[in-house]
Amino acid sequence: MPMDRRTMLGLLAAGTALPVHAGERRAARKPAAPGDLTGLWTNAWYTHLQRPKAFKTLVVTPAEAQAYETPRHALHGEIVAPDDVLGQNAAEFPDNGPGLARIDGQIRTSWIVDPADGRIPYRTDAPKGVHAPLDSGDYDNPEARDTDEQCLTDPGAGAPILNDHDANLVQFVLTGDARTGGQLAIVGEKNHQVRIVDIPPAGAAAPRHEGAPDWMGASVGRWEGATLVVTTTNLRPGLTKMGGGLYLSEHARVTERFTRTGPASIAYRFEVEDESLFTQVWKAEMVFRPAEGRLFEYACHEGNYGLPNILSAARRLEAEGASAKGK
Repeated sequence: MPMDRRTMLGLLAAGTALPVHAGERRAARKPAAPGDLTGLWTNAWYTHLQRPKAFKTLVVTPAEAQAYETPRHALHGEIVAPDDVLGQNAAEFPDNGPGLARIDGQIRTSWIVDPADGRIPYRTDAPKGVHAPLDSGDYDNPEARDTDEQCLTDPGAGAPILNDHDANLVQFVLTGDARTGGQLAIVGEKNHQVRIVDIPPAGAAAPRHEGAPDWMGASVGRWEGATLVVTTTNLRPGLTKMGGGLYLSEHARVTERFTRTGPASIAYRFEVEDESLFTQVWKAEMVFRPAEGRLFEYACHEGNYGLPNILSAARRLEAEGASAKGK
């Protein structure tokens, strides 16, 4: 019988993920049955959701890829930002994988494949938050800061699954099969979030999610041959930052497709609909490969040094400004 939601959450949300031992990692590299997604994977690549300005096309030549990758190898896929006077980049350990992603024999510059420019097609009249940079100058209270800065969201487990400059391990635990139904648990390394995908038995109606919307939304899966198709809706009202410059609203609908394409790869495709934010339905393709090492806790909470320091520094600057005006 498939594992019920309470049991799955009890196993995965108790502070640490299910351990993936060396023998299990070796098993992930053996020939896998169609639809077998369980294992510890990574989507760490120099490629990210949107195409960088260095490229004009989705696919580049090996020479073009080498020219882009070589100066970034020293910092594991990144270069020191001109304004990084304190050496933060050099002091951290980015996790960007071996280079630009290879998909179907092509070297890809973005996950987005449609539209052709590889950029998120935001509407010009979309809420200003999606166009504003992180440091937009609003330091009045914690709620004004980005949701990932508040440790509420991250790019690793929600829909769609994205990659970041660090912490790109993703654990899949799949129960049941197309006949019996089951669940897929998606455990993201960053902030240790867990998303549970409900998969009803073949021929059964999809479950109705009538509860309060939340950060992860409600995900329901179905099998199309060896591909697990997952539809996510019911996100919380307002803007939710998913990572990679992507924001979604309560109107969003994300459709993901997971296909085990070999002993060392999962093809991941998704499309995003949200008429309130985007000018079109847009599409992306990614590839997961087996992870090396194990998944450990990546703790995050907004009571750490970062957020209090950001707000207290803003108060200090305001006080100095008020004092200067009074002179």
